[in-house]
Amino acid sequence: MNFGLSEDEQFMLLAMREAEKARAVGEVPCGCVIVKDGRVIARGWNQVETLKDATAHAEMLALTAAEAAVGDWRLEGCTVYVTKEPCPMCAGAMVHCRPSRVVYGIPDAKGGACGGWINLLDSNPPLNHKCETIGGVLGQQCLEQFQSFFREARAAAKLRKQQQREQQALQQDESAN
Repeated sequence: MNFGLSEDEQFMLLAMREAEKARAVGEVPCGCVIVKDGRVIARGWNQVETLKDATAHAEMLALTAAEAAVGDWRLEGCTVYVTKEPCPMCAGAMVHCRPSRVVYGIPDAKGGACGGWINLLDSNPPLNHKCETIGGVLGQQCLEQFQSFFREARAAAKLRKQQQREQQALQQDESAN
């Protein structure tokens, strides 16, 4: 138990652990856990590149696992914890499977569908389900997780380009001699 942390923060830490699994294999570090009655019933981490599947977002994988865990596609009474605001695809799936709450770490002003860009979970006119949405839980820690991933990815890409230029220069030198 993490004393001094709210229940939402404790479960967000678990979602961040899932995000680290994604990061470890070079995926964008997004993680998700789904909780019912105070216990985790499903986990997911971004696997788009690993599975070569554009729908393999952390939330989508966790939603499928949660549905299997409860034996129904309805996730009433569940809370979805995700490190980044869900996209329209994931938020749309949440509208259909009806969790009671969605808690996320960082907002996504360009593509978030829980209030960042649009709000599918509390739309007007309403879709078939509305759920409570809470953003910013451990937001700074989630933001650092994303930012450090992208800093490292940019540095690695820069190094690869530099190595390619050096290799090309070597080949040109060898051809000239």
